[in-house]
Amino acid sequence: MFDIVRKHQKILQLVLMLFIVPSFAMFGISSYSSFMDKETDLVKVNGKAISEQEVDNAAKRQAERVGGNVQIAQSLQFRQAILNELLQQRILGFAVSNLRLQVGKEELVKSLQNIPQIRALYKPDGSFDDARFKQLLAGNGMNEEQFYAGQAFDLKIGQLVNSVARTELASPKLSEIVSTLYETERQVQTLQFDAKSYLSKVNPSQEELQAFYSANAKLFESPEYIDVEYIVLKADPKEDAKVFNEKADQFANLTYDQADSLKPAADKLKLNIQSQKGMTRSGPAGVSRDHPLANPKVAQALFGDDAVKNKRNIETVQTSPGVFVSARVVVFHPAQTLPFADVAAEVRRQVSQRAAEKMAVAAATERYASLEKDPKNAGGFASPIWVSRNKPANLLGGALDDVMSVNPDKLPAYISVANPGTGTTIYRVDQVRQPSTTDAKVHQAQAQQIQALAAQSEFAGFMAYWRDSAKVKVINPLKATSNSAGS
Repeated sequence: MFDIVRKHQKILQLVLMLFIVPSFAMFGISSYSSFMDKETDLVKVNGKAISEQEVDNAAKRQAERVGGNVQIAQSLQFRQAILNELLQQRILGFAVSNLRLQVGKEELVKSLQNIPQIRALYKPDGSFDDARFKQLLAGNGMNEEQFYAGQAFDLKIGQLVNSVARTELASPKLSEIVSTLYETERQVQTLQFDAKSYLSKVNPSQEELQAFYSANAKLFESPEYIDVEYIVLKADPKEDAKVFNEKADQFANLTYDQADSLKPAADKLKLNIQSQKGMTRSGPAGVSRDHPLANPKVAQALFGDDAVKNKRNIETVQTSPGVFVSARVVVFHPAQTLPFADVAAEVRRQVSQRAAEKMAVAAATERYASLEKDPKNAGGFASPIWVSRNKPANLLGGALDDVMSVNPDKLPAYISVANPGTGTTIYRVDQVRQPSTTDAKVHQAQAQQIQALAAQSEFAGFMAYWRDSAKVKVINPLKATSNSAGS
């Protein structure tokens, strides 16, 4: 029901979550005040640069906050997400500054009391532990002035974002029109031209089969695969967490620094070197989901150039809490075209399927042409059903769009829709009606969804305006770090 609108129901909510990032929890006031860094510039906002070092520092802080490891903080995808957030914060900061927004003292105090770390500083007698407060700030690299400024800045951004989000945009009349369109019903009949119905008429020659095999060799390749060896470090519940963390660091360092073999790390940490043959890009066959090599990051790293060509250890991957894995390729088996004799049955199946589909499409084309000449000759169609966008029955995607777009003044109407791989379906539309009753709850939900979409569009326009006003300029693309391979 109302598929297009429903998919975007919470988009604005997610956008707001991205933009409103409390300074105490993530970046700190340095994200707002250190605009004059002169290291490698990535982006400039109002002439002030975001440097690669700033992105790396913010990525490290955020990874630590969510319990991630160094590899996560160094990954290009994670750092790019951090850069995007920093850029969005800078643009909003520019807007806040230009609009001269203010935050009242009462509002600031209330916001501070909502921070769990601050609430925890109140003693049983109601007094505030100022010494612990300063110690907490120092641990986050801030003094009191910076912290209060950061909180005030966050509140200003919140004011700005919420004011745009609360803008009333979509009119009730528009919502009602859309709801009416989604309720409109059409009576539809279908006529299927399915390839499988024509398979009995297909009999490819040996020459046709051989020609198809030669022209489509890629379809009949055995996948590339590797034989690997790997080591796993698992936390012992009885072991002190600090001791295990030290072992995990040793594990990562040894497998990285002595990348030609897993033996140094295995010997040092008393681990068994295990082996696995026949591993493909989708992972090893016949293993459980929690198997160390079943982790997608491990498989991706093992099929990377450095692992395949140079036979170097992949960087350590944390596959689950307390479980670290490193591995290396022992033998790489490239993809190979299978002999015709081994795939003859599959070649015949594919050739026959394609020929049958062509016959089905040709028959549908011929029938559609005859229906256009004589619309009343509707023999062979299935029993009629009523469909709408709210109740599409088995109509999906383009077929539903085509049926619902039929001009009601020119009925009966016929639509031919291709079904790649299977054939063609012809739809006959002969009546249009409005339902006798409507669902008030559905109308209300659709109105809310339309409002959310309108707000999303308004917010995107708002950000685009301030991005242009701040003269955002991309200086250099963010590049992968030298230590991010395999992470």
